[in-house]
Amino acid sequence: MTATPARQSVVTLDLEGVLVPEIWIAVSERTGIAELARTTRDEPDYDVLMKYRIALLDRHALSMSLINDVIAGLQPLPGAAEFLAQLRAHTQVVILSDTFEQFAQPLMRQLGWPTILCHRLLVDDDRIIGYRLRMPDPKRAAVHAFQALNYRVVAAGDSYNDTSMLLAADAGFLFRAPDNVRSQFPQLLALDTFPELLQVINDALS
Repeated sequence: MTATPARQSVVTLDLEGVLVPEIWIAVSERTGIAELARTTRDEPDYDVLMKYRIALLDRHALSMSLINDVIAGLQPLPGAAEFLAQLRAHTQVVILSDTFEQFAQPLMRQLGWPTILCHRLLVDDDRIIGYRLRMPDPKRAAVHAFQALNYRVVAAGDSYNDTSMLLAADAGFLFRAPDNVRSQFPQLLALDTFPELLQVINDALS
């Protein structure tokens, strides 16, 4: 009788706040519009958050070009590229993000072009007029899809919008999460450094 092979694994990671800076906070700092610093660490409902952001962009007549210029000046968080390279050397890694294709490309280049699944902005005449979610709750759906393909999924993220992914995964970890997220999800181990995260992921994969 042939033994059942061990399950293959995939690691799913959030992008902003885990591997790269928060884009909207950077836009807030560039423009001086404090309200744009609100992120998924503060607002659990992503649709509410994006409508709030788009209204602010319209009110202040901020262009897509300006946001692209801000993103062009961002770099991965210290240690993030090395962490990702170490992880990808021995397992598959997929970035599951609520960012947008138009935002992600310069950052993916700096991270060595990992696979990213995200959303798409609607842009007209250099202005962001809307957005199109790939699907509802896409991070959890991606985890379930990988599991249906018989992958063991290990996940890490920092915000409210990551928690459904972390809870659906075979092992899920909070990384550099704020206190409000940690306190609401005490069942998730919270870590703060890349060496710690790499160790627990490796342990979960073994």
